[in-house]
Amino acid sequence: MSGGARTMRAALFRRFGGPEVLEVGEVPRPRPAAGEILVRVRAAALNHFDLWLRQGLPALRVPLPHVPGGDACGVVEEVGTEAAGFVVGDRVVVNPGLSCGRCIRCLSGEDNLCAEYRMVGEHTWGGEAEYLAVPPSNLVRAPVGIEDAELAALPTTFLTAWQMLVDKARVGPGQTVLVLAAASGVGVAAVQIAKLFGARVLAAASSEEKLACARQLGADETIDYGGGEWAGEVKRLTGKAGVDIVVDHAGGDLFTTAIKLAAKGGRIVTCGATAGYEPTLNLRYVFWRQLSILGSTTAPKGRLHRILDLVGQRRLRAVVDRVIPLETEALREAHRALEGRRVIGKIVVGLPAA
Repeated sequence: MSGGARTMRAALFRRFGGPEVLEVGEVPRPRPAAGEILVRVRAAALNHFDLWLRQGLPALRVPLPHVPGGDACGVVEEVGTEAAGFVVGDRVVVNPGLSCGRCIRCLSGEDNLCAEYRMVGEHTWGGEAEYLAVPPSNLVRAPVGIEDAELAALPTTFLTAWQMLVDKARVGPGQTVLVLAAASGVGVAAVQIAKLFGARVLAAASSEEKLACARQLGADETIDYGGGEWAGEVKRLTGKAGVDIVVDHAGGDLFTTAIKLAAKGGRIVTCGATAGYEPTLNLRYVFWRQLSILGSTTAPKGRLHRILDLVGQRRLRAVVDRVIPLETEALREAHRALEGRRVIGKIVVGLPAA
């Protein structure tokens, strides 16, 4: 635990750079404002955005030092004088999206489109620490019987996959969905959500171990795109008709190929560009096949309540690659593993219970 009541241990970086800039140190312990709740963190998950923050983003000025971590679960430690809805001891999951709560977008259930939208761990200090202060609207009661590590691994990736498939692409029974990078955090969520809504799922990944994970989650067919001929396999599995929905968060050459694999009237929904953000796009495929290209990020906060209900029923679950301690070298190695794509599901930082 921390060295004193006014400080806490946290993962942080004081300058931008490679994994070597990460460290675990003592920082001021947050005090909840009147409308906030202080959470004692038990587990916090890493996201790919943590890598970009650590490296430095020209478009996002991050004051240093910075504590990352958008996904966390824990126990309510203290309730601000004007906060309501929770009491000390409640077990909670952190909902990472921050918004004003007053504008027309927020009041219409579209808080993820709020002009003041921010993310815990990106625009504020995050959950890779012993304590985290957030508004009560950013907390959801944890379902009973689900371990801390799994709960921490859920919010960002499942909210993202839910919006991609349900809100944007309108997935439904009888449709065929191609999930790229199917063993990533977003990928494992997308495979399960597509199956939940009755779709046929083709899961693509770069190794047999990752494909085995997708099959365990319910994928109907798996495709190894490490061999170079994977597009032909998708065509074979669909009788050359193509797929109704492509879930992509890699971009680059994968996105270029995905356009060619979409069926007439198909939807390609993308939420990231880890493999490149300027793919080649042949517009003839788009207009002749009447394709829809849909951009997406995370979903409105309200979706997490539904997701956690389904998790509590064991109809959805997170995949945890490993749980690491809040220690400097463990964090550095975790970032190296993420950069090297040597992760299935999520890496979670575990903190001891008080």
